[in-house]
Amino acid sequence: MMKKEDLRIVFMGTPEFAVETLKALVEHHYNVVAVVTQPDKPVGRHGSVLQPSAVKQYSLEHGLPVLQPEKMKDPSFLEALRSYEANLQVVVAFRMLPEVVWAMPEYGTFNVHAALLPQYRGAAPINWAVINGETKTGVTTFLLDHDIDTGRIIMQLPFDIPDDADVEYVYDGLMHLGAEICLQTLDRIIAADGHPETMSQEDVLNSQLSTLHSLPPAPKIFKETCEINWNQSAKKVYDFVRGLSPYPGAWTTLVSPDGKETVLKIYKTRKTGQAGPSAVGQIAVQQKALLVAAQDEWLAIEELQLAGKKRMSARDFLNGMKDIESYTIR
Repeated sequence: MMKKEDLRIVFMGTPEFAVETLKALVEHHYNVVAVVTQPDKPVGRHGSVLQPSAVKQYSLEHGLPVLQPEKMKDPSFLEALRSYEANLQVVVAFRMLPEVVWAMPEYGTFNVHAALLPQYRGAAPINWAVINGETKTGVTTFLLDHDIDTGRIIMQLPFDIPDDADVEYVYDGLMHLGAEICLQTLDRIIAADGHPETMSQEDVLNSQLSTLHSLPPAPKIFKETCEINWNQSAKKVYDFVRGLSPYPGAWTTLVSPDGKETVLKIYKTRKTGQAGPSAVGQIAVQQKALLVAAQDEWLAIEELQLAGKKRMSARDFLNGMKDIESYTIR
């Protein structure tokens, strides 16, 4: 039977989300022979400072060799990767891998994905689950194949999304659950001598058809994705805001009486249950609460940020905007 020491693991990941899983591997004494992460990112006013990824910082602190390829098919990178003689690769929040990389190890490559596949395939599964008002999500480990997030599933663990949770809460929960499912997946791989039982995503989907009405995707989020559409229910706006809070942040346009437009980021709202006016985007102040009309009811804005200003409470905002009811939002 295979032992833990028989696994030579290459870990691939970039952001803080991936660090928790790498940390679990290190602290549980798995043999991580190398780490692959994105090249250092230029930051600062002139891009003159190079910022290492969170995964690189952790790796260097713990003496792990780090590879940072610009291109995954670069011959020198592939040669370096082969030199570590890994028989398994673990991927968390990285990038699409070519077959020459994911098929390299004897036992293949598995990915920790922050959703219950086949739902929410794509780059932003946590955001979209909250935006869509899901009450449950989870993490999945699956073997990489030719397409994005379509490989055979090894295992899944569920995670509840409270109605008042923002994306930061879900991100943090799935980050820790991702580390847990990685360790459990490794246990299965070891127990099965490198070849654990798996299930196709089609079979998983067929088992969920009674409760699933569609297969929601999780595409990458851009600035234009984050603009609030007020011409929908207050519940949908509420979910949209918390699905983008605190980052990248939902935004809208505040229009002054003379037509001047200012970008307004909104981080927290509250459903009022109060029927609103027919004019979507109308602003009102009631009992020191800032209200905006959605399609069906008033939505209370609780935390926001005007362009060029700091994030603040709606109460502080109202203290500096005495004529806010003469403005509109669109």
